[in-house]
Amino acid sequence: MAAPIAERRHGFGFTAPLLGLMFIAFNLPILYMLALSIWSAEGGLTGAYYAELIDTPIYMRVLGNTLRISVVATLVNVAIGYPLAYWMRGLSPRAQFIAVALVITPFWISILVRTYAWIVVLGNNGMVNRLLLWSGAVDAPVSFLYNELGVMIGMANVLLPFLVLPLFASMLRIDDRLMQAAASLGAPPRTIFLKVFLPLTLPALAAGALLVFILCLGFYVTPAILGGGKVPMISNLLDMMINQYPRWEQASAVSTLLLVVTLAIFAGYRALDRKVGA
Repeated sequence: MAAPIAERRHGFGFTAPLLGLMFIAFNLPILYMLALSIWSAEGGLTGAYYAELIDTPIYMRVLGNTLRISVVATLVNVAIGYPLAYWMRGLSPRAQFIAVALVITPFWISILVRTYAWIVVLGNNGMVNRLLLWSGAVDAPVSFLYNELGVMIGMANVLLPFLVLPLFASMLRIDDRLMQAAASLGAPPRTIFLKVFLPLTLPALAAGALLVFILCLGFYVTPAILGGGKVPMISNLLDMMINQYPRWEQASAVSTLLLVVTLAIFAGYRALDRKVGA
């Protein structure tokens, strides 16, 4: 027994500097934010900042707007990402390599550049509106930008790889013999997909969708640019409270609220995952 304990202590000595760095770089700022939201320089501990969140409807409206846009953007990612990953799975190994490279390529380009590129594509004089006007589908340019539609399109584009890549990796691990066995028993392709393939990919799909949703909650660059300041989201509200109206304590309370909502959603996902797995 003494040897394993000594080995664990020896291993902890190697990991302790990394754990300390993680605590300083990640956990300490969060603890400082939590402290700001419940501490007043004049009166010590206080709940006034959270009471203001409840008494001021704008905060709840912005939170609700953020949740709604994040849900829609996540659903768009699922609607596009799942068929894309499924199609990639059926390609040859060389074609899969090319497809994965194309999915990863946007990571090499700045989010700022990719977001501004959507202005060129979706603007009143952009390629999409030119095509619509040329085809006669519309009589006037469609307003894609500086509204929720533009924000959702931009967010779905930026976050799509975060869903496709883990989902595609999960699909590759599925044994083809399972589908062949179902086919040998007389199951049609649709039944094989719905009863065999889809259930096996649901855990990866749920995990990827949750990751995209959480990233949507804190997204800043794309909503700020494509929303043009007309689409209120939590990240834009925090930017205004910190840089324009220096209210760090109230901004910390809003951040804490967002953190609690995110943790509650994650806890709900974990509870549902355990229930389904059982």
